[in-house]
Amino acid sequence: MLEGITTELLVFYILSAIAIAGALFTVFSRNPVYSVLSLIVTFFAIAGHYFLMNTQFLATVHIIVYTGAIMVLFLYVIMMLNLNKEAEPNKPLLSKVAAVVSGGALMLVLIIALKNTSTIVKAGETNESIGSIENLGRVLYSTEFVLPFEVSAILFLAGMVGAVMLGKKEIQ
Repeated sequence: MLEGITTELLVFYILSAIAIAGALFTVFSRNPVYSVLSLIVTFFAIAGHYFLMNTQFLATVHIIVYTGAIMVLFLYVIMMLNLNKEAEPNKPLLSKVAAVVSGGALMLVLIIALKNTSTIVKAGETNESIGSIENLGRVLYSTEFVLPFEVSAILFLAGMVGAVMLGKKEIQ
């Protein structure tokens, strides 16, 4: 049964199963801490996919930024909010329907946007310079992506200032 499957393909299937299971557990878990922990598992599986694509730098940054920093922030926010089922009000049916409709619309837009895209690397091709830091730096800092890269830095700065302002206590 496994005669035609290479080791790389088997690792891909295992990582995909872990990522899908972790994502489903993230969505359907009732406990927010378990949800965040399963999201961490999902991020590790996605980092494994990056390693399979020979983009070690992207995989390492993904582990450091998402799994390390952002998940710690999520856990901190969950602990600060003290989410209890008794204190949480029941959402009206209209807001639930609106959430489902907006999520479906987002999925439709993503499917339409990705329908006509082409892959950069064809299956079976290997190019050692695809995931290199040199090419990443060249694309981010000297081509058409320099403006969006700098704008995203400004947005992150604005987000940090907003988080500091929201977390600051009022002096009376």
